[in-house]
Amino acid sequence: MTEPVWLVVGLGNPGPVYAGHRHNVGYLVNEELASRVGGSFKAHKTGRADVLEGRLGGPGGPRVVLARPRSYMNESGGPVSALAKFYKVPVERIVAVHDELDIPFDTLRVKLGGGDNGHNGLRSMRRSLGSGDFYRVRVGIGRPPGRQDPADFVLSDYASTERKILPFQVDRAADAVESLLTVGLGKTQQDFNG
Repeated sequence: MTEPVWLVVGLGNPGPVYAGHRHNVGYLVNEELASRVGGSFKAHKTGRADVLEGRLGGPGGPRVVLARPRSYMNESGGPVSALAKFYKVPVERIVAVHDELDIPFDTLRVKLGGGDNGHNGLRSMRRSLGSGDFYRVRVGIGRPPGRQDPADFVLSDYASTERKILPFQVDRAADAVESLLTVGLGKTQQDFNG
């Protein structure tokens, strides 16, 4: 019997134009996880995502497929569903790492299941997987200032003051993913949902 694998999906939009946007924090967290695994992303044969297979935390750590869909955020579900089928990963072993407007910047929350809260990437995943019962590492970006449209806010770069803190937030979110895969949801929520 083969060892079960986790599929950790960093949500974002592909290409350099979007790289610094708040909506792409999932990509940043998966970049950090890739450096911890000790590899780099390569195009998957499905053609719709970049992946890195490995173990988190070194030999003996959980088997993981880190993935970045190559589609735009609102079409993330297709590539995620294709990878889940390819690697035979059930929905309860999928982790979506994404930006969250309703959580203050520099905080995060980990949870299992729930709605999409207006997040197009989560909505697309729920639709394609036929379930929302996957884990979420919700990286806080806060609400837009004043009357700025939330859609414009998520597709804008971090403020200069935020960019100084962002590497620490990304590192902590990567720690939360590792914790979730190694010690489970309860302990991870205790340690990170603050």
